[in-house]
Amino acid sequence: MSVDRLAEPSGRGLVAIPLALIVVITVVDIRSPTDVHLGPLLVIAPALTASVAGPRVTALVGALAVAAQVFVAALHGGLTTTNHVAQIIALAVLSALVVFVCQVRERRARELSRARSVAETAQLVLLRPPPRRIGPLRVAWLYLAAEDETQIGGDLFAVSRATHASTRVIIGDVRGKGLASIGEASVLLGAFREGAHRYTTLPELAAALEVSVCRDLEDVADTEHDPGEHFITALVLDLSDHDPHGEMINCGHPPPLLLHDHEVTVLHARHPMPPLGMCEVPAAGHHPDQFAFEAGDILLLYTDGVIEARSPAGAFYPLAERVASFPRSTPDALLRHIHADLVTHIGDQPADDAALLAIERVASHHLHRPHLTTHPVDGHHRLRPSGPSLPRER
Repeated sequence: MSVDRLAEPSGRGLVAIPLALIVVITVVDIRSPTDVHLGPLLVIAPALTASVAGPRVTALVGALAVAAQVFVAALHGGLTTTNHVAQIIALAVLSALVVFVCQVRERRARELSRARSVAETAQLVLLRPPPRRIGPLRVAWLYLAAEDETQIGGDLFAVSRATHASTRVIIGDVRGKGLASIGEASVLLGAFREGAHRYTTLPELAAALEVSVCRDLEDVADTEHDPGEHFITALVLDLSDHDPHGEMINCGHPPPLLLHDHEVTVLHARHPMPPLGMCEVPAAGHHPDQFAFEAGDILLLYTDGVIEARSPAGAFYPLAERVASFPRSTPDALLRHIHADLVTHIGDQPADDAALLAIERVASHHLHRPHLTTHPVDGHHRLRPSGPSLPRER
């Protein structure tokens, strides 16, 4: 990648400004009385160039400025006068300093570009963005990293097919944020991808995740800079292809939202579990919660960076209430609504890592409706949209 931004059309146009300044200052200085010295103003030209171009172009403009000063000196008393010699030397030194600063800035810009490229590659390798369509599900996702110069942090999600006709989903949040939490996130994601198609039941998968995190988390955690307790909140789901229901095990994670028939239901866990990594849950201690998930429904999974985002007045972002006020739409459109509304609420980007995953079950002729022994949304909190009901986009 070239460090010289003169190749850009906007750069070519902006470099014309310092070149014009050299011409104007030179002409005015020549026409001015011999006791008026405008040559020192020529340093403005390389200084301006450094803000719009790379070091090579800046050096060229600096050389032109020095040449212009020499030309003025030759017409106003000669090159050997003390004043003109001092002006030429000062202009040459200042131009060289501007070029040096420009070179340092460009080197740091290249390093930052490489760091961003590595972060983007790490995100693709670690998170592996889920396909937009998997089985009977339509998927959309949004990731907002707290670190300004990175594209990844401690929030995680993954979608994987099971050996039977279902889709396994996980969303989690590592204690901490930014680059230091990537290693911890990788432990859970690796265990999930390995176990999603290996274990038949959701409790078996959740138990395997707990064992893996308890075994490996301390090996990758940044205990030197963060000696406190390390754990990961997680929500693990199993979404059947052919039955209008799903199962979830919530390990200390914010409850998902279910969008159904213009209502928003908060799916509180009836069998909540502690976060992964606490190493307190026996293998047989995981019990899934069942919930209805019919054709056209959308599941919204999120991390606490969304609901704990504060407005300038200190108010938390009311995700469930805001989602209930949005018009029904596709998963992608829903996340665009949330993102725009969240940024408006905060007045800036979130200060913590934040991730959202929207999953819609599309209509299927093979979907049948088995009788459930318990009401699928008992104890869940429902919200109706504040505005008039709108037709749902399919």
